[in-house]
Amino acid sequence: MAMSCKDGKSACLDNGKYVRYTPEQVEALERLYHECPKPSSIRRQQLIRECPILSNIEPKQIKVWFQNRRCREKQRKEASRLQAVNRKLTAMNKLLMEENDRLQKQVSQLVYENGYFRQHTQSGTLATKDPSCESVVTSGQHHVTPQHPPRDASPAGLLSIAEETLAEFLSKATGTAVEWVQMPGMKPGPDSIGIVAISHGCPGVAARACGLVGLEPTRVAELLKDRPSWFRDCRAVDVLNVLPTANGGTIELLYMQLYAPTTLAPARDFWLLRYTSVLEDGSLVVCERSLKNTQNGPSMPAVQNFVRAEMLPSGYLIRPCEGGGSIIHIVDHMDLEPWSVPEVLRPLYESSTVLAQKTTMAALRQLRQIAQEVSQSNVTGWGRRPAALRALSQRLSRGFNEALNGFTDEGWSMMGNDGMDDVTVLVNSSPEKLMGLNLSFANGFPAVNNAVLCAKASMLLQNVPPAILLRFLREHRSEWADSSIDAYSAAAVKVGPCSLPGSRVGGFGGQVILPLAHTIEHEEFLEVIKLEGIAHSPEDAIMPRDIFLLQLCSGMDENAVGTCAELIFAPIDASFADDAPLLPSGFRIIPLDSGKEASSPNRTLDLASALEIGSAGNKSLNEYSANSGCMRSVMTIAFEFAFESHMQEHVASMARQYVRSIISSVQRVALALSPSHLSSHAGLRTPLGTPEAQTLARWICQSYRLYMGVELLKSSSEGSESILKTLWHHSDAIMCCSLKALPVFTFANQAGLDMLETTLVALQDISLEKIFDDHGRKTLCTEFPQIMQQGFACLQGGICLSSMGRPVSYERAVAWKVLNEEENAHCICFMFINWSFV
Repeated sequence: MAMSCKDGKSACLDNGKYVRYTPEQVEALERLYHECPKPSSIRRQQLIRECPILSNIEPKQIKVWFQNRRCREKQRKEASRLQAVNRKLTAMNKLLMEENDRLQKQVSQLVYENGYFRQHTQSGTLATKDPSCESVVTSGQHHVTPQHPPRDASPAGLLSIAEETLAEFLSKATGTAVEWVQMPGMKPGPDSIGIVAISHGCPGVAARACGLVGLEPTRVAELLKDRPSWFRDCRAVDVLNVLPTANGGTIELLYMQLYAPTTLAPARDFWLLRYTSVLEDGSLVVCERSLKNTQNGPSMPAVQNFVRAEMLPSGYLIRPCEGGGSIIHIVDHMDLEPWSVPEVLRPLYESSTVLAQKTTMAALRQLRQIAQEVSQSNVTGWGRRPAALRALSQRLSRGFNEALNGFTDEGWSMMGNDGMDDVTVLVNSSPEKLMGLNLSFANGFPAVNNAVLCAKASMLLQNVPPAILLRFLREHRSEWADSSIDAYSAAAVKVGPCSLPGSRVGGFGGQVILPLAHTIEHEEFLEVIKLEGIAHSPEDAIMPRDIFLLQLCSGMDENAVGTCAELIFAPIDASFADDAPLLPSGFRIIPLDSGKEASSPNRTLDLASALEIGSAGNKSLNEYSANSGCMRSVMTIAFEFAFESHMQEHVASMARQYVRSIISSVQRVALALSPSHLSSHAGLRTPLGTPEAQTLARWICQSYRLYMGVELLKSSSEGSESILKTLWHHSDAIMCCSLKALPVFTFANQAGLDMLETTLVALQDISLEKIFDDHGRKTLCTEFPQIMQQGFACLQGGICLSSMGRPVSYERAVAWKVLNEEENAHCICFMFINWSFV
């Protein structure tokens, strides 16, 4: 029999099974759900006490409501995801059909040309001089120079050049003017970046991409025109003139500068015409090409320290997509003048794959990133919006490129060497470069550092993958960095003078990697590095105990063909303001033999392969050794230091020695990571791939069964590798801590790392007491003797903290003692059940 509702305020219970909630109760529950979608039992009881309208509802019914609400939310998200996938597949199908039509045209053309050549070969006559026949025969090979009307710098002359540029661009984007082949390692699909192709047998280097983005065409065009915002190698794009056209389009004259990627090559610049117009079918087109003297158009004199490169007809074709968004075709075609660089670097300027990675795919990634941010407008990364985090990444990259190139118009000048030319030292005393560094402080301290010094060098590496080397440099900073140099650099963003390294007592402990943000495809990470200080003298009031670095990391995916790996960092103050001064330093590793990397596109050293068993792991190792024998790359190192002008010589000497020591360390590490050392040292194995980790996983499960009487894992397999793999993917956060005076974490599964917001490498720098609040620490101190005597303890739900200081709620936790083979206590394992960020 159904119970009645009092005053319409309480829920109705039908036969003890179904609860009907009043609109007021639903509104209250929805409000609470948005605050905490997964409340613990303690939190649910607290909700009932704090909200009188829910007082007549049983806690169990509240729990069921939240479970149902989460289920509905999951179903809604899944339905939305499937709709998005369906739209992507529809658009991708359209692109593939268009690509198929283009290929059929190309096949027909090749069949025609083949018949033409066979006919003239059999007859023994020379090819006809008929211009119409020649244009057909040579179509797709080279373009016959057409008879253009006279052109000059007048609007009519520029429009003539623009219309020709548009026609040539469209023939590359959707026609057969260039023979396109699929880029190695790229497979089209609903989750791929798009259809990416590179040129085969055409002048210069060219790449083409087709993809779907969730932005309107005008917004897409606006973003792509702002090239410095997404093309990291672009220093500046200056619009020198804008001319409207009669058909509603726009002609712009542009001057563009590109950074040099290494100290061994000069920078590039372009003198361009950009034409924006709308086609008859409503498609928006932005096309560009270089202006040359042979076109009788406006000219731009050569600029010192830049090599004038040529952009052949390139651009963007943007079409509106049914259901919202845009289908975009991107073509990049350049002649980067490879003759102007040393022969060892020419593959960088002659590779269409490198162009695709650095330019074409970068444009698509930027569009997808912004489309996701628009659809999921939220605050991430320590309370910062995605645009602010992208701005920080851009500032790091731009600052590193400026230091690496050392342009005189930015105030850089070269210092004399010390008898060796392996390290180049530049000095900059311009106020603009200092970016407010130590120039003014609210407490009245005067400006101290009035100059910046950059020490840079490049080196050739053999037989070591850039991604592997960069990962080592990121995760093992102590192998190459000097803690006193880090302290000196950190002082640049502090109040007061900087003392030279060597005057301080003590060093630094471990590093903690605090994730901040990453791009959609995880090809780039922004993070904060905390260098924990130890053994400081009491009178050291200037230096902080901990040093913080803002770090940009990219190129750690070994399967990304032709991409460079970068590790760029800059010291920041603990306050970490958006406009904080940045002096970036770091490493850039560029592969020189991108074609050889394509021979093993499936090679990977991620977690999945680390957990593979038997011959599969050995096969991957053998493939790596076989395909890495002739791998070459160039590493460029640049470190910046702020200093007082009267200490220039001392700081320069220190910087030279520091960069030389880093070069020596990198050479040592590269030798250890080379294929000849791989099998003996196992330098590429992740911690989860070691027998120790597999043994620990077995001990964890055996001890849980011993104390709790039930199985921790549902898997029936007894193999150590299978146990470790299942434990790693367990939905609850499982982590182990050492039995020391100050317990630190030694292992965590994926859920545990997500909960702590850290990585396996940085996990050992987190102590147990850091993750609990005061109440949690008191509870743990009370339960710890029980854990050691009884072997386990069940902890009530509560709040703990991630490594980034974010509160995490959990429904309950279980702690048990992990015994080794001799039944001695090895560590303590914690399992946090139904955890979520508050």
